[in-house]
Amino acid sequence: MVLAITPRHSPCTVAIDNIGGPSCSHQNRLIRFLHDCTDMSQLKQIHAQTLRTTSTGNNSHTIFIYSRILQVSSMADTGYAFRVFDQIEHPNSFMWNTLIRGCARSVNHKQQAIQLYCKMLEEGIVKPDKYTYPFVLKACAYLFSLSQGEQLQAQVIKSGLGSDVYISNSLIHFYASCGHLELAHKVFEKMSVRSLVSWNAIIDAFVQFGEFENALKLFREMQNMFEPDGYTMQSIINSCAGIGALSLGMWAHSYILSMPDPTIASDILVASHLIYMYCKCGSLEIAQQVFERMPSRDITSWNSMILGYAMHGQAKAALECFARLIKTESFNPNPITFVGVLSACNHAGIVSEGLKYFELMVKEYKIQPQLEHYGCLVDLLARAGFINEALNFVTNMPMKPDAVIWRSLLNACSKQRASVELSEKVARQILESEGAASSGVYVLMSRVYASASRWDDVGLVRKLMTEEGIAKEPGCSLIEVDGITHEFFAGDSSHPECKEIYRFLDVIKERLELMRYSPDFSQAPLVNEGGDTKQHSLDLHSERIALAFGLLKLKPGIPVRIFKNLRVCNDCHTVFKLISSAFNVDIIMRDRARFHHFSHGTCSCMDYW
Repeated sequence: MVLAITPRHSPCTVAIDNIGGPSCSHQNRLIRFLHDCTDMSQLKQIHAQTLRTTSTGNNSHTIFIYSRILQVSSMADTGYAFRVFDQIEHPNSFMWNTLIRGCARSVNHKQQAIQLYCKMLEEGIVKPDKYTYPFVLKACAYLFSLSQGEQLQAQVIKSGLGSDVYISNSLIHFYASCGHLELAHKVFEKMSVRSLVSWNAIIDAFVQFGEFENALKLFREMQNMFEPDGYTMQSIINSCAGIGALSLGMWAHSYILSMPDPTIASDILVASHLIYMYCKCGSLEIAQQVFERMPSRDITSWNSMILGYAMHGQAKAALECFARLIKTESFNPNPITFVGVLSACNHAGIVSEGLKYFELMVKEYKIQPQLEHYGCLVDLLARAGFINEALNFVTNMPMKPDAVIWRSLLNACSKQRASVELSEKVARQILESEGAASSGVYVLMSRVYASASRWDDVGLVRKLMTEEGIAKEPGCSLIEVDGITHEFFAGDSSHPECKEIYRFLDVIKERLELMRYSPDFSQAPLVNEGGDTKQHSLDLHSERIALAFGLLKLKPGIPVRIFKNLRVCNDCHTVFKLISSAFNVDIIMRDRARFHHFSHGTCSCMDYW
């Protein structure tokens, strides 16, 4: 037999060769050796000994031995595993499932798990059971094989296993992985019996799709039936980060600390999620505390902290954290680390440092730059006024630039008052990259034309948007007060306390006039409207409504935290600085690009964003 290789002389070999006694005792010893076996060299020795000394019957010991051989070899040498499997005369369902499971868990052999399942069906001797389908579905999820997964679901129903909770959990994960949240939710809704894993799977699916509010609603339902575990809390932490719900995030952190299993609170992944959440919710100080108190860290922990500093504009702290990483840790920075470092340089406008770290990434750490790294560097150069250098950089990139890179260039063109011809050239690139459906390019071009006083072209942009059915993305701001998240849109009048809010906006306006505030109309309209209309448009931006509500409801001394879906305009940025001084309040605002910390009339971004 080809696989009956002669064992080498090693401690493992001697121990195996000295096995004696009755057959059952011998098999038990083989099982013990297999349990501790972690590499193919030892496995082949044990397999050779098994072939020489063990009968080929289907007793439980023999089945377990060969199943374990299949399990270990399928993870390390799939070809060997299949040769072992092919020489088993009558493999039972346990052996089929073991090999399918091994392939499904292997990074490079997911497709073989599906192929093995198809072979199982073709032979028809052994039928798939409830242990088969979850692992085949796992392989389909990894490969985004929607059609094959749908066929599997049909086979599950045909086999009478549609109500099996483990298979249903796998279907939820499969559909969510393939981008079909509605189908994942449909499976969940049809489940007559659900486990904690079922709830975790669907909550995580909603989080992955950015449906944070719905994820939290499901979490509240789940609490009536199950106690959350570590996986649940990770999803809830990410939901809190998504909507900026700091108080709920702090509750989740407190809940984790009180859980019976103390290892959850000290888990590196959980701590990394907490760091990310606190940074995204505007509480950089608590994120630092979590980071510094970690008994051990991995590269994800360091990346979370570096990215946190970067998004808050704390470039010096981000670069110092990076220096600590490469000085004190035994592992090297990865591509995500340098996204954080380059973002920090970008937010601070330190071009020379950004170029230095880009070169360090490539030459010292041999990391191949990805689109995100090029995007950071192009934005850094363009926003600092080096638009021609940024264009040259884009031209020499080894991959095709995406719409994000072109949009950052166009945004820089509008801010730096670059030539209209150059801006139009960049705008055409954006339209080629993502089509005509995006409103962002039209809004930016209208600002370029407005800056050049080309009002006819501003009007043409607005007309073109109307003809194409393209609407500007509405401004939306979130603010959390007493654990409840309130959502405001530009010009919103739907809030129950809108009358009180608008009265307070008038108070704010009067205070600003006393401070000799002069509106900046450059980013207010898409058309050349009259001054009063522009002023009214600026006054009703969503972040101003949210700020007025926060000042009305929050106790003195508590920072106002606002989360906006778009970049903050120049005028609102100025107004927030003035309000922080006039009302003696700290304002923390997260816009699409970064955090702004307003205090005593200044902003952490130093007016560079």
